[in-house]
Amino acid sequence: MSFAGRIAVITGASSGIGWALARALAAQGCKVGLVARRREQLAALAAEIEKSGGIAAYAVGDVSERQQALDSIHEVAGRLGPVDLLVANAGVGAPTTVEPLNVGDVEKMFRVNVLGVVYSLEAVLPQMLERRSGHLAAVSSLAAYKGLPGESGYTASKAAVNVFMDGLRVQLRSKGVAVTTICPGFVKTPMTEVNEFKMPFLMSAEQAAERIVAALKRKRKVYNFPWQLAFMMKLSRWAPDWLLDRMMHTYNEKPPFPKTPL
Repeated sequence: MSFAGRIAVITGASSGIGWALARALAAQGCKVGLVARRREQLAALAAEIEKSGGIAAYAVGDVSERQQALDSIHEVAGRLGPVDLLVANAGVGAPTTVEPLNVGDVEKMFRVNVLGVVYSLEAVLPQMLERRSGHLAAVSSLAAYKGLPGESGYTASKAAVNVFMDGLRVQLRSKGVAVTTICPGFVKTPMTEVNEFKMPFLMSAEQAAERIVAALKRKRKVYNFPWQLAFMMKLSRWAPDWLLDRMMHTYNEKPPFPKTPL
């Protein structure tokens, strides 16, 4: 599939994978709609894309708030045209503690990582169904494949994304709308920069974006990468509890919380 002349909207576009993906899609000829909470970063990205000869529009919105998600995506669609590809990329992450249980962080992860995906898809799905054409994608994580000690909230939120997208893909199969779930491993972004441990198979956001674009072109159902870490995560489902506890013990002694509140 060619992206030339297509209209793509990316949430969480102000940094990390979203930023790199917007640039990569614009380089492929897409008109890109940028949605995130930080206006200055969005404006800078849009200016960079336009300076390179691309077309971009941006709108500020918090996808965890339903009306903001709908309004911001409708705003960029109003400027660019009907959306061909929606990439629900916005996501947040924080460790899960038990003394005390940090319920507020878990709630925020579910509002952004799960409901943010649902609200973003809601903004474009009616028009795609009417045209019997379109592509919905969500950025999940390889962490979705196993609940990890100290990461219960994050892994559960990403598992919910995977299951939701699985059901949606089958439901939309006969309606002309493709669905892709993207599960990256460790990517160098502001969210992972707080990690003090060595992240296996770490890649740059640009490398991740290049792979994601290739998967979207092929309309992959589920894209897990890198394959080495995907294999390890799937094997971990059969690992005994004592082994996971030992592996995550040091991590949970000093969990790496994000520099700014979720």
